[in-house]
Amino acid sequence: MEESELLRQWKEKIRTLRSRGVELFPNDFKAEHTSLGIIEQYGDRSAEALQGLEEVFGCAGRIMAMRNFGRAAFVHLQDRKGRIQVYLRRDLLGEESFGLSKGLDVGDFLGVRGRLFRTKTGELTIEASFIQLLAKSFRPLPEKWHGLTDVETRYRQRYLDLIVNPKVKEIFYKRSEIIRVMKEFLLGRDFLEVETPMMQPIPGGATARPFKTHHNALDMDLYLRIAPELYLKRLVIGGLERVFELNRNFRNEGVSSQHNPEFTMLEFYQSYSTYADLMALTEEMIGAVAEGVLGSHKITYQGVAVDLAPPWPRVTLKEALVRYGEVDEKVLSDRAAASRLAQELGLEVMKDESHAELLVKVFEEVVEPKLIQPTFITEYPVEVSPLARRKADDPSVTERFELFIMGREIANGFSELNDPEDQGERFRDQVAKREGDEEETAFIDEDFLAALEYGMPPTAGEGIGVDRLVMILTDSPSIRDVIYFPQMREKS
Repeated sequence: MEESELLRQWKEKIRTLRSRGVELFPNDFKAEHTSLGIIEQYGDRSAEALQGLEEVFGCAGRIMAMRNFGRAAFVHLQDRKGRIQVYLRRDLLGEESFGLSKGLDVGDFLGVRGRLFRTKTGELTIEASFIQLLAKSFRPLPEKWHGLTDVETRYRQRYLDLIVNPKVKEIFYKRSEIIRVMKEFLLGRDFLEVETPMMQPIPGGATARPFKTHHNALDMDLYLRIAPELYLKRLVIGGLERVFELNRNFRNEGVSSQHNPEFTMLEFYQSYSTYADLMALTEEMIGAVAEGVLGSHKITYQGVAVDLAPPWPRVTLKEALVRYGEVDEKVLSDRAAASRLAQELGLEVMKDESHAELLVKVFEEVVEPKLIQPTFITEYPVEVSPLARRKADDPSVTERFELFIMGREIANGFSELNDPEDQGERFRDQVAKREGDEEETAFIDEDFLAALEYGMPPTAGEGIGVDRLVMILTDSPSIRDVIYFPQMREKS
């Protein structure tokens, strides 16, 4: 049936209901029970046992299916916990109430009260002795109510996606559980949950293009934060030795199956610790999340088996280039050889790029996609780690790691640089490198440097990409599948 014809019939039913004095949007029904609660408590009762049950159950939800047989009808009611069948009988409801059912449509919200019984097929069902229309739907659900399959429509109209695709709702319930377990894990280790500014006068803590806005009353430009790092470190300096924040970051960059302009990050700092301590904490936390939410360390992502049971391998970046990328060891010590290899791989090579920066570029191209099982890559060069502490026995690299699962960066952590002079030098190097670059501007946060001069204890910090972790733990192929309202291009 054409959508226009469906809408015409819908509107005709609405006019009929109103002419009969039926309230389309009442607000006086109380739902004392949920579908799942009823099924869990009485799902194993026999038909005979249910006959002796005197309790009347009150349930409310959206009608997802209807079968009308003239003097009776079956309705599938969907609430926040699931679905339950409702049986409507003309002789039990009476002419007026049963007549109301003829004006109902899939998509309407209905309140029902009644006793439980089992149908001839054995399905647990509410036999309604009372029904009330709670909200009239003015539009039919998509795809004749059998599902919403168009991917773009699913993302643009997430409310419809949640109504008709139960697996989507399951993903978001799991997302909530994942976040809850992560928070409880850190709170149980004496971390304090904090909030830091979303709008910052200087966008620091990461290398990314920020979103810019203007505050009229203060007459000053502000930036949506690309990371909370420098503010969380200020709190560490202030004596909050273990802090975490789970919130949004914003980066004015590309959109893909792994990137959204606004995304959720868990960032945490632990004083008197090193990056090695955080690697151990990370594998323990993600293992606890998998066990707590999924019931197992062994998961499958897009058909690939992944084992999240700790411990996970720790491999230096240079070792990984040779072991996983099959890179000639000469490339590790010779910039010209690294440059030739990068060009052979089709990578852009800039004249002012250091040998270390070229190695990182090659690593991203030939190693990252091969890191399927959880793996920590360590000892990133100083040039690409402006906020990390140098390694004592090799000052050219830092005490930094990145965690990869299924070829994707999931976490980035390091022993924090707390030497204000070294930090100032690195900020100035960043600014010098980006001079004349219209795409990216480097900032020096002088207030943060002043804070460092008051002294920051030895500390390790880390950021975990929550959306990407949720993707892996829910077997979701795109970041858009785990964000309620992902950014989309405007419809043309």
